Amino acid sequence: MSTAREVILLDGGMGHELARIGAPFRQPEWSALALMEAPQSVRSVHDHFIAAGAQVITTNSYAVVPFHVGEAVFAVEGRQLAALAGQLARDAATAASHPVRVAGSLPPTCGSYRADLFDRKQADRILACLIGGLAPFVDVWLAETQSTTAEIVAVRAALNAQRQTQPLWVSYTLQDEQPDPAHPRIRSGEAVAEAVRVAVELGAAAVLFNCSQPEVMSAAVKAAQTMLANLQASVPLGVYANAFPPQSVDAEANGALDELRPDLDPPGYARWAQRWLDEGVSIVGGCCGIGPDHIACVHDVIERHR
Repeated sequence: MSTAREVILLDGGMGHELARIGAPFRQPEWSALALMEAPQSVRSVHDHFIAAGAQVITTNSYAVVPFHVGEAVFAVEGRQLAALAGQLARDAATAASHPVRVAGSLPPTCGSYRADLFDRKQADRILACLIGGLAPFVDVWLAETQSTTAEIVAVRAALNAQRQTQPLWVSYTLQDEQPDPAHPRIRSGEAVAEAVRVAVELGAAAVLFNCSQPEVMSAAVKAAQTMLANLQASVPLGVYANAFPPQSVDAEANGALDELRPDLDPPGYARWAQRWLDEGVSIVGGCCGIGPDHIACVHDVIERHR
């Protein structure tokens, strides 16, 4: 890894960490329940990731969608909950002893991992609400765990509609149940190369891969690098994997609290981070099941290369 390349350290997964510290947590609300009943616990998780060295923290807005909180709650409280998620992250970033940016999480609007459930009309409505609540607090927009390029098209349109000028980071989730390293794909079945092309054409300031097993990330990074070279585009790449076993094609992220892989303890995950950095990734962090101890180990890996 070149010492001249800036490396940005993200935080890890919010949901499992909330459960670990004893915050209110149940299905189907997932991490949104803490916003409703114990927002200070969300602030605590942000603080823990910052203490581990995170330079970017992500708003706890991933589950603020009808898929998790229900249509009735979202209609009445969606914007307020999104704003609270933004405020908690901004307060934590402001109190940090090192510079920390806030990424506004724009999740899959119609169900994680399920490109087949995507509905543009519903997406437009949900994204408008989330962006409206988060906008005053975020430094960068993070469209994460995106399963189809159609979701990214909707995100870009929603941001444009509200005249949002913060950078957009696009993060795709990858097929990891029966991966084909020679032809990496996002969960819709679209080729990673095509997904990267769409993100770049929509003005993405960074392209990442998240909420998939570590083993499938390197092939996606390589395919992304080839496409970026073809496009003559200088766009940073990032990875933040999860600690789940392989997910089936009909899985729904956060449908249940998955067991975590024992080999992806903090040192084990840091070894994967080392590999991604060696392969040219500039942004690294963790997704579901990756906690502050993992991020602290990744921080140490980054520091050894400075």
